[in-house]
Amino acid sequence: MNLTITGHHLEVTPALREFVTNKLQRVVKRFDQVTDVRVVLSLENTKEKERRQSAECTMLVKGGDLHAKTAHEDLYAAIDELVDKLDRQVLRFKEKLQEHDYEAHKKTISA
Repeated sequence: MNLTITGHHLEVTPALREFVTNKLQRVVKRFDQVTDVRVVLSLENTKEKERRQSAECTMLVKGGDLHAKTAHEDLYAAIDELVDKLDRQVLRFKEKLQEHDYEAHKKTISA
């Protein structure tokens, strides 16, 4: 798995990089067909303080792409929300693949 973490209007510190990496390990453990992960952490210049810091992730997996974006007052909380969203997407994607495999297997048995 290739992991790219970039910052937009902020510096990605080693602590931030380690936090993101540790959080994403949970998602990658659930689904081993992840090929590439791109994370963009940014500091927006908006008037809404609670939506100022955002985290965005694009995960390339075998059979498709998963994308999530969150914004929060705290960057670490935004990363937590981002990983939760990705985790739910991965679970749905895996269920879809399993249902498809089951249907294909069922058709070959009955034919």
